[in-house]
Amino acid sequence: MSESSELDSQAKQEIETRKILGPGGNRVRVFEEEKKKKDGMMKNKKQQPGKKTNDVVATKKLVSHESLKFVAVKNGLADICSDSSLCNGSAAKSVSIKKKSKNSSVNKAAKIVPDGGEILAISPIVRGPVKRCDWITPNSEPMYITFHDEEWGNPVTDERKLFELLVLSQALAELTWPTILSKRDTFRKLFDNFEPSSVASIDEKKLLSMSANGSSKLSEQKLRAIVENAKQVLKIQQEFGSFSNYCWRFVNNRPIRNGFRYGRQVPAKTPKSELISKDLMQRGFRCVGPTVVYSFMQVSGMVNDHLISCFRHNECRKNLEAKVEASETSSCT
Repeated sequence: MSESSELDSQAKQEIETRKILGPGGNRVRVFEEEKKKKDGMMKNKKQQPGKKTNDVVATKKLVSHESLKFVAVKNGLADICSDSSLCNGSAAKSVSIKKKSKNSSVNKAAKIVPDGGEILAISPIVRGPVKRCDWITPNSEPMYITFHDEEWGNPVTDERKLFELLVLSQALAELTWPTILSKRDTFRKLFDNFEPSSVASIDEKKLLSMSANGSSKLSEQKLRAIVENAKQVLKIQQEFGSFSNYCWRFVNNRPIRNGFRYGRQVPAKTPKSELISKDLMQRGFRCVGPTVVYSFMQVSGMVNDHLISCFRHNECRKNLEAKVEASETSSCT
């Protein structure tokens, strides 16, 4: 009896510990005790303290399987990417995307929008300040800034405007551009809107009155030079057809484009201005030295001296190309 009981207990022990192969012969089933033991080991694993979690996971939002779009605005350009693990597809959510480098981190506003959805709001485009020539500073007068942005360097062919700019360039010998621009309306009243024929008809009495008045802040010598130059402009119009034809022929009807990077590189005069000055003086013009003539060339657009970093450098070129194209079209028709 004792032997049989020992054999029975030994067989029962082998049955309890032996693993049984499944019907396919390639999988092994384990007892529930071993499963519970493994499950308990997995549950006992805890997250390491101090471990950083993902910012998006921390939001604890439901995840949808729809493709989502991010519209991130940077310097006016939209970067679009897709992800399906940040929010549900029913509503748009605002998030903050952080791009980290070794030394700095940049916050970038973004918008999450479901497929086919409508962008309700986008971060405003932040534009930097407009880059101008070095001599235009934040402390420059608004009138001077407008003059730089709209007139200086823009090609001019109008007769009255060219004569006006020549007079203003002559005034630079005694005044500055901000002062001249503040007196511009006064100049236009005194010189009948810079009509050469009207200025040429100013007599001695009116000239002395203008000098005594002092509203223009120009010396009597400068006023006399302006009247005399108006008379010479009329002669040039008869010889060349227009004052514009006379001026632009010195540059072959194409402005000289200088590619200066710094204001200190811009010259006060050039061999070309010396040539024009010499020709003008031979024709009877007064107060038209090489420096005055070069200022006239700059302001009338005969030379583009906007720095290459200035936004007006390319604008003046485009304005000229548009004028040339328009003139060629009109001549063909």
